[in-house]
Amino acid sequence: MPDTFPLTPRRERVMLLTLAAIQFIHVVDFMLMMPLGPQLTVIFGISDAQFGLLIAAYTLAAGVSGLAATTYIDRFERRWLLLILFAGLAVATLACGLAPTFHTLMAARVAAGLFGGVLGSLVQTIVADAVPFERRGAAMGMVMAAFSMATVAGVPASLWLANTCGWHAPFLVLPAVSVLIWVAASRWVPRMTGHLVARDSRENTVQQLRQVLGVRNHWRAFALTVLMVFSSFTMIPYITLFTTTNLGLTTAQVPMIYLAGGLATLISSQLLGQLADRWGKVPTLRLVALLALGPILALPQLAHWGLTTLAQVLVVTTLFFVLVSGRMVPGMALVTSAVEPRSRGAFMSLNNAMQSGAMGVASLVGGLLIWRDGQGLVQGYARGGWLALGCTLAVVWLVGRLQVVASTTSSKAHAR
Repeated sequence: MPDTFPLTPRRERVMLLTLAAIQFIHVVDFMLMMPLGPQLTVIFGISDAQFGLLIAAYTLAAGVSGLAATTYIDRFERRWLLLILFAGLAVATLACGLAPTFHTLMAARVAAGLFGGVLGSLVQTIVADAVPFERRGAAMGMVMAAFSMATVAGVPASLWLANTCGWHAPFLVLPAVSVLIWVAASRWVPRMTGHLVARDSRENTVQQLRQVLGVRNHWRAFALTVLMVFSSFTMIPYITLFTTTNLGLTTAQVPMIYLAGGLATLISSQLLGQLADRWGKVPTLRLVALLALGPILALPQLAHWGLTTLAQVLVVTTLFFVLVSGRMVPGMALVTSAVEPRSRGAFMSLNNAMQSGAMGVASLVGGLLIWRDGQGLVQGYARGGWLALGCTLAVVWLVGRLQVVASTTSSKAHAR
């Protein structure tokens, strides 16, 4: 059966909403563990360091699976592989909810990372295969809005379930919801075999990897992804720590940071996607990246400026989330377009693996840059901001050197 292209506007929109729903489940599954720390450390009698291993297990497994996926992801029809991976994530999440011990929970988190690490890149690959470059910014904005929805609705609802019914509850509800989304995906995501037709059947795994890694433009795209992620995660993991210790916010006020930021990015991601399609992906990325320098540099200075009320903090943190995460909308539209369709799955799997590694390294570096003074206040947070500034300026320079593959032909053109 051939690919069901071109998609009608209605089918394309429903497909994107379905893919966004898959991303929503994937992101909630990843984010949920972090706020459950106080409960799990008591229930399982584990240390903070052991709880940190639960978080790292998912990211490391996702990175490994992303690398492994380069050997097979372009050898299968896209929708079939998407359904298999999403089913695997649902089963792994269910295993998390049923885990009786710390070690079984650790094993379940590793399994979730193995499936989730490939799922995210495959969703982006399908968007790039199905939507022409001219509309891809808006399409990426719609799918990436799932991250905002996860922050606004998914994680708070899951925490309410955990507080009301026990920590197991959200890990049992997510697979149940996943069944409905799986059925929708089987109906609305079209079969995609174009990359199989374009691909040389005699090409083995080593040749395919050599082809992906041997293109200089691919490395520019990888570097762009790493720089965007690195300039975010030197600061994001420590926002809660900084705002509660240095700015005096209570733990009850902290969720407001993510609620306001999530709601704002839910809207801004759509607008930025449309702007990128109309104005051009490169100028949009450069503008948003330069504007992001404002909140990046301002956040660590709020205490020095006496801006410590909840309203004042929310203005800066909301701008931080909108602009820092907003770079990813035009950025990923460009990255997914830097490769021929026949190798896009392997390319995106490598890109996802590098993204996961960048998150982990940036979080580690950000932690090494801060320390506590005699009063228990966080010092050195601004260093993460200066590092983010350097990475952001590198993004502004590098994106102009990236080339995209035209959506209707294999010839290359400079990114708009």
